[in-house]
Amino acid sequence: MHTSNVTFHERVERALHDDQLHVALQRATGRFTTLRATALASLADPDAVRDRARLIRAHTLNQLDRYLTQFAEQVEAAGGTVHWAPDAAACNRIVLEIARRHGAQRVVKGKSMVSEETELNRDLLAAGLEVIESDLGERIIQLVGEHPSHIIVPAVHKTKEEIGRILHDKLGIPLTTVPEEMTAGVRESLRHDFLRADLGISGVNFGVAATGTVALVENEGNGRLTTTAPRVHIALMGIERLVPTLDDLGVMLQVLARSATGQKLTVYNNLITGPRRPGEPDGPDEFHVVLVDNGRSRVLGTEVAEILYCIRCGACLNACPVYQQMGGHAYGSVYAGPVGAVLTPALGGIDAWPELPHASSLCGACREVCPVRINIPRLLLAQRVETQVAGHSPWWLKVGLPIYSWLVVRPNLFRWAVRLGGFGTRLLGGRERAIRWLPPPLSGWTDHRTFPAFAPKPFSRIMQERRQRS
Repeated sequence: MHTSNVTFHERVERALHDDQLHVALQRATGRFTTLRATALASLADPDAVRDRARLIRAHTLNQLDRYLTQFAEQVEAAGGTVHWAPDAAACNRIVLEIARRHGAQRVVKGKSMVSEETELNRDLLAAGLEVIESDLGERIIQLVGEHPSHIIVPAVHKTKEEIGRILHDKLGIPLTTVPEEMTAGVRESLRHDFLRADLGISGVNFGVAATGTVALVENEGNGRLTTTAPRVHIALMGIERLVPTLDDLGVMLQVLARSATGQKLTVYNNLITGPRRPGEPDGPDEFHVVLVDNGRSRVLGTEVAEILYCIRCGACLNACPVYQQMGGHAYGSVYAGPVGAVLTPALGGIDAWPELPHASSLCGACREVCPVRINIPRLLLAQRVETQVAGHSPWWLKVGLPIYSWLVVRPNLFRWAVRLGGFGTRLLGGRERAIRWLPPPLSGWTDHRTFPAFAPKPFSRIMQERRQRS
């Protein structure tokens, strides 16, 4: 998990004033949202498929211990090796031990959010290994020393003009803003890296318990080269990323591609079961799966366990009005957007990430687009309660909420308070009934928009009069 000395509110303020960021986000999130809607409509009954996908996730996590055991047995039966990593440090240590045992010097990596979570690159580089990200978006941000700002599109915060300049300065690719020309230049550079690599590291979209298969979906072909060209392949997988059978995998792939990039199916769907067999010309000599816990088992059985249903499609980020304004880096974590606002505190503890559950308008757009129907607003509210109990609420909430709680159970006093508030806001709002300035902390609203004066007649009074007339 990433964090820094810069506070959450400082990161947000910086993002809100970044015009280039807003241009890049508007281009990408709007397009993905439109493509998703079109792709889902191509299913005969998209709601039924989403319901089935949710049931698969719920069933798997309900019996996760059994399916993890079955998956590990099947991986080893196919000639692979399974490693259990209770935390990030253990994961990175396991990878380094495998690399040292084989004398590896060069590592090529496919896209892996788990490796970002454990900060694997940092430890590999510190040990003297050369690490090359092979996903185009990951490669771009690696060249400038940044972290992904989106689950699916790591460099979504960069415009094509910025990317063209980065590739020109770092790789010597002729300056261009044509995506095809930029991609061709990076492809030529990466071909040499694939052939020189001693070790390939990938993520895992889904593991299939019944067969020990790991499934990787991608659109560039880099994942296929990462897992087959080097002589050793290490797949990093969160323990929750399982499905029971290949049939279940088929259901998940239908909703994953449509929700992530608006495709009916990704270009490359790689199913890997064990290392290269005798007589097979391609594939690694060794295949390792590192099953990473890193807080996931603590989340199981809690009020926010549903967040582990997530299949990392990124649809909630594209739909979220908060993410659209501040991007991924403002969250300070590997996992951005609505899913990250829940998952990061769940894995890392609310004490380390008290602001994230509040980084949402609770509009419900994330719940509407989630392919497995995770009720993210409910989970955010649960974590806000946890934040309050842990004592991380700002002073004005600590003072204000008890006063509000005391008032709402005393109807007569509450009605007088509403009348007083209405009179005060109408006085401040003047003829326009719009308040343009309020003192802190309410200035957080009026710094960006006007605050409407309360209506002369409260809603409860209007309903009471209607009942009397009828």
